[in-house]
Amino acid sequence: MDTTTMEVTPLFSNQSSGSCGGETTVENVLFGGYYILVFLLALNGNSLALWIFSHQHGISSPANVFLLHLAVADLSYVIILPLRATYHLTGGHWPFGEVPCRVAGFLFYVNMYASLYFLACVAGDRYLAVVHAVQSLKVRHARYAHAASFSLWALVAVSMAPLLASQQTSEVDGITVCLQLYREKASRRALISLAVAFTPPFLATLSCYLLIIHSLLKGSRLEPALKLKALRTIGLVLLIYVVCFLPYHASRAIFILGYSHPDISCQTKRSLMLANRLTSSLTCLNGALDPLVYLFGAEKFRGSLQRLLCRDKSGGSSATSGELKGTRESSVSARSEL
Repeated sequence: MDTTTMEVTPLFSNQSSGSCGGETTVENVLFGGYYILVFLLALNGNSLALWIFSHQHGISSPANVFLLHLAVADLSYVIILPLRATYHLTGGHWPFGEVPCRVAGFLFYVNMYASLYFLACVAGDRYLAVVHAVQSLKVRHARYAHAASFSLWALVAVSMAPLLASQQTSEVDGITVCLQLYREKASRRALISLAVAFTPPFLATLSCYLLIIHSLLKGSRLEPALKLKALRTIGLVLLIYVVCFLPYHASRAIFILGYSHPDISCQTKRSLMLANRLTSSLTCLNGALDPLVYLFGAEKFRGSLQRLLCRDKSGGSSATSGELKGTRESSVSARSEL
């Protein structure tokens, strides 16, 4: 994409909304407020989740390990949301310089694809726990989950490392723009990378959950309440895919295929750019929704949160907390943590 020909709309200018790719005043205000709201929700939810996961005692399940790493991935992206909000509230101007732009783009992609793969790992672990409960006991250990998680971190970080080594800011109409904010390269090579990064975890997650649903509906011995909880968790994870990730990748594919077409009109270009901004903003919403996955998908997380709330209400009664802990942990089983 030739970023030097793009027009950027300052927040307080009178430039029309018909400019190819330019943000209007209303868009900038709405996007800026949206990023601030998501930042507050995601920061509080994932910080609490990380604190609870790190203070849990006893043997952790593989699912909890993957959810712990998912919380770290979310927080790594949450910290750049104020930069995105500032970009919009200053009318599409990037005042932070080259290095923060590179880091912001790097963390955006690392978070998104790490989240995709950790959600896929959770789906795979749940599939083993429900469909192959006995056979999978030898491989479903926390240390294996940590090893897989660190391997995924390394894979995603190395794949996105070129963003840290290449120029990511440019001057457009006298304004500094960060190319990683809606102005990524629109090449066919980028389309292939997009498909390779998104398709495997999406298909793996979808396949695992469809097999789990089939098992639950046909012959699973789980109690009806546990079946309902499992289906609710599956529905929530798939909702995150449909709302946060699928629109962005579909929009990026359409953008890459259509934006550089010689016969495309200015209005169509603007529509593609707006769709790109909207769907890009939706990807960060997963940071606010993932705490719901922890709440519904990790039994120990719910127990720890309940004990924390009860302790606050009772003034920290250790006896009550201990009784709750014993009761809760004794009821946890590998197959009930969906």
